[in-house]
Amino acid sequence: MAVALAAMVTSTLTGTVSAVADGRSDNFIGSDHWGVITRNTIGSPVAVLRDGPFGSFGVTGSASRPPYGKGSLGIEVADDSTSLTPPSEKVDFGNEVDFYGSRVRDLTGLGFHVFQTGENVGYGGTRNLPNLRFEINPRLPSLPGDTYSSMVWVPPAVAPVNQWSGFLNATTTGDWFLSGNELAPLCTQSSPCSFTTLRNALQQATIYSVAVGKGRDYNWVGAVDGLRINRYVYDFEADGVKARRIG
Repeated sequence: MAVALAAMVTSTLTGTVSAVADGRSDNFIGSDHWGVITRNTIGSPVAVLRDGPFGSFGVTGSASRPPYGKGSLGIEVADDSTSLTPPSEKVDFGNEVDFYGSRVRDLTGLGFHVFQTGENVGYGGTRNLPNLRFEINPRLPSLPGDTYSSMVWVPPAVAPVNQWSGFLNATTTGDWFLSGNELAPLCTQSSPCSFTTLRNALQQATIYSVAVGKGRDYNWVGAVDGLRINRYVYDFEADGVKARRIG
């Protein structure tokens, strides 16, 4: 699995999930802390920084190219390729450094753009899409010994297909759930909730990592770009991940 990451200037984050530039006066910084999170990868999936995709054929205008720059994060996972149960693959492409210790309650702007295909819809339906995942310490007073969970966003259905989507806002669309039973029966995979409900329930929670991921469910081949986390959009390019400050 080849992931091309250039040696770039590191961007760090404060406890309020706000990137701090390295003294440069522009609004464009880089980070070398992004890549495949190996411990969260199952099988032989692909998560690679690439140029494009452009098209599909006949598509013109902004939907025919990545929303930022000329590259994106290409993702490929198979649904029946391992000896495990279930046999599907899983991959997380993320950052385990820059967001560590930040507070969940300070998350205000989240989402990304996606290149969805008709084939992916055929494999798993209109919501067969990558997820945004935060590994967190829930810090729930009722469960002081519970120090790990995954906070997962399931995007809404994307239409039309075979082209780049507009921005999918994770704070206002789709569904969120927390792995485990910390907030059962609220905000579970079988009974998801809104971002506001989940964030309000995790007032003391802190972040371990952030990732764009896929699996373990259906076959999917596509791309993601323009990952937004608060004041920064993370632009996936073939030569690295670049942070663009907005607002």
